[in-house]
Parts: sequence; C-alpha cells; structure tokens
Amino acid sequence: MPPWLWFSILASVVLTVVLNVALRLFPGAGRRIGDSIDRAPERQEPPAGEHDDRSRVRVIVPWRLMLAGSLLLTLVLNLALWLSR
Repeated sequence: MPPWLWFSILASVVLTVVLNVALRLFPGAGRRIGDSIDRAPERQEPPAGEHDDRSRVRVIVPWRLMLAGSLLLTLVLNLALWLSR
C-alpha cells in the first residue's frame, strides 16, 4: 500500500479526533460556530438601497459531512487498491 494512502487515512482520523476533542473542551464552541455560519449571509448583504450588480454568492459547506465523506472515500479507495492486487 502506498505511503500517501496511509498518511491520508491517518490524517483523516487524527483531524476528526482532534476536532471532536476541541469541541468537548469548549462545550459552547460548536453552537457559536454554527450560529456565526448561519448569520454569515446576513453580514454579506449590502445596506438597503445599495445593490451591487456583481454576484455575491457564498457557499457554506457542512464540515462534518466533508470529513465523513473524505474518510469514506479514503477507505473505499484503499479497499479498491487492495482488491486490485
């Protein structure tokens, strides 16, 4: 198995654990971060009467889904490489 694949799996697991431990150490942090993400589009709107012609599209990605997807994709790729031998 290539070393980069091991690193990817290990990094996904370590980052997941570190993030969960950080959220446990600061109990209200997850809620505060979620609230600030929910309020982000409100802060980006121009004042009334000052509309800009440019597009102001903001994309907010759910980090938990991305983390789970990354880990799942890494494991599927690992399984596919292992089965192809």
